[in-house]
Amino acid sequence: MTRLVVGAAIVEDGRLLAAQRAAPPELRGRWEFPGGKVDPGEDERAALVRECAEELGVEVVVGRRVGGEWPLGGGSGGSTGGSSGDYVMHVWLATVVEGVPRPLEHLALRWLEPHELYDVDWLPADLPVVAAIEKLLPGSATT
Repeated sequence: MTRLVVGAAIVEDGRLLAAQRAAPPELRGRWEFPGGKVDPGEDERAALVRECAEELGVEVVVGRRVGGEWPLGGGSGGSTGGSSGDYVMHVWLATVVEGVPRPLEHLALRWLEPHELYDVDWLPADLPVVAAIEKLLPGSATT
């Protein structure tokens, strides 16, 4: 069964927020979009708001979706923390409207300027999403 995962592409002042995984051990230290699994019956935008509150301690407003469905696959990483079953990720642009992001469930957070997007070790499943977001950021080489 395919499970839905949501990821937040939080953009502020032309920078993208990246989160460094703390767990599981095989993904520790890699970078991802904040987010997580959508609970059964939960609206995916509501799930993203919930996940950002739990993981970052912030309230976000969810904007438009980036791309379509981004396959994660079993154990390939990317905002799931699980290793069984197949996952598909929907990534949404998001804006922080209350609070300052803190790494409540991650090792670290980092705001990446357009020229720094590939300076961190992204999870493989998140790399195509980074490329799609890069085109949307002001000051990127592709805008």
